[in-house]
Amino acid sequence: MSRTEAEFSEALAVALRDLRAQCSVRPRVREDEDGPGVVLYAPDGSGRGVWAAPDGRPGVLTAEVADQVQGWAVEALWTAGEPAVWPRCPAHPDTHPLDAAVERGTAVWRCPRGTAPTVPMGELPSTE
Repeated sequence: MSRTEAEFSEALAVALRDLRAQCSVRPRVREDEDGPGVVLYAPDGSGRGVWAAPDGRPGVLTAEVADQVQGWAVEALWTAGEPAVWPRCPAHPDTHPLDAAVERGTAVWRCPRGTAPTVPMGELPSTE
């Protein structure tokens, strides 16, 4: 495994940890046969590719991967008939999801309104 692939795998593991903590829909994760990255498959069989390459800036790769996983989760939740909000903002739980961002070199989830505390990616508390 190349360094780029290893860094991507680490970023994906962080995003999937948060997904398991707070999302009722679980993906099947498979390596993308057509290129680098993975494909996340929803229970209905639909898939979405996820890939980002490191650019050397701390936190950016993790935030980019988490943003793509978030896109998958929102679609999968909607298809499952559940509120399409992931991760839920603690201050506005059914209004909007948290945004993937980078603050001071750390990938975080933050409220787009700025009224809830940021949470480092990989540390979302479990809702189960």
